[in-house]
Amino acid sequence: MFTRKMRTSIILSLVLAFVVIVAIALYSDLPHMVEAITHFQWMYIPLILGFTLINYGGRFIKWQYYLKRLQIKVSSQESLWIFLAGLSMAITPGKVGELLKSYLLKRSTGAPISRTSPIIVAERMTDGIAMLGLASAGLFLYGIGWEILLVLLVLGCGGIILLQNRSLMLALLRKGEQLPLTSKFAHLIREFYESAYTLLQWRPLVFAICLGLLSWAGECIALYFVYIGLGVVAGPELFIKSMFILAVSSLIGSASGLPGGLGTADGSMLGLTRLLVSPSATVGGAATLLIRLCTLWFGLFIGVFAVLRIRWMQRRLDHKSAVGTLEDTRQGHETTQPIPDDLTYRIDATSASTSTGEKIV
Repeated sequence: MFTRKMRTSIILSLVLAFVVIVAIALYSDLPHMVEAITHFQWMYIPLILGFTLINYGGRFIKWQYYLKRLQIKVSSQESLWIFLAGLSMAITPGKVGELLKSYLLKRSTGAPISRTSPIIVAERMTDGIAMLGLASAGLFLYGIGWEILLVLLVLGCGGIILLQNRSLMLALLRKGEQLPLTSKFAHLIREFYESAYTLLQWRPLVFAICLGLLSWAGECIALYFVYIGLGVVAGPELFIKSMFILAVSSLIGSASGLPGGLGTADGSMLGLTRLLVSPSATVGGAATLLIRLCTLWFGLFIGVFAVLRIRWMQRRLDHKSAVGTLEDTRQGHETTQPIPDDLTYRIDATSASTSTGEKIV
């Protein structure tokens, strides 16, 4: 299911994750950070994981909506497993590994990857715009990082406006069909564009962004309870800071293109926590490790489980199919053909032919 190149990327990402964790631990004064995590109020963990699941639930609703927009028919149960399997690719560079969802859809429904892969693009774009919305309150209050976020907003909106300029895009596609380098796969590019155009029209775009605001607010609330579990005083100000910190660090991590935003998202979250929540490097490091464990690595665990389940079901179906074929073959050999009487033989033989094409008379 996974290519050798994808396996190599995942292994390198795990190595990078280990390096990042060690760096955060050393920066945060390891003994003190271990003590802070030990004294964490673990009763908040179910609540934190619950809000993370709310995020996944909202994103699954968006996934289903996009499948409906593209008129791809797949059962809700199978669609859920495919969606969850995509979480296993969270630590691939730029999350390109989430194309696994398109691959699994092709195996299940026969829909071409060029037709369904725009769903991954639309998910990333609408999630990014939703993150900007969640960070907006903090931008007005703290004025931190607005330059980077403004660039991301301009790029995202510019890309959407370009895709919606249908006459221009079709003209570019027609020119591409005439070029020797792109003519062979121009039909795949056109199919990709048609799906992207359908998904990023203004009505589905607004709906998807609203879903993104609700779903990603779940992880922002999860970070809020991480801070409370570490002893930070609860309140509306902490809630706004939590939304700002998680949204901005996630955007920076996505913009970096690194696997799962490793290093960039973690560093941004640690730095913003020290700047806005607590000057203690220990609190910042502990909060960063805990929220990443309950979001990125929790989702990765769910995704790996979903992939293993899909592979197990596929092998089970292949085994049943092989057994059924073997039984049919045996029954075919064991069944004796009835011997027709002379009258039946003469009637049937009038329309039969021998192996040489001669009629039997």
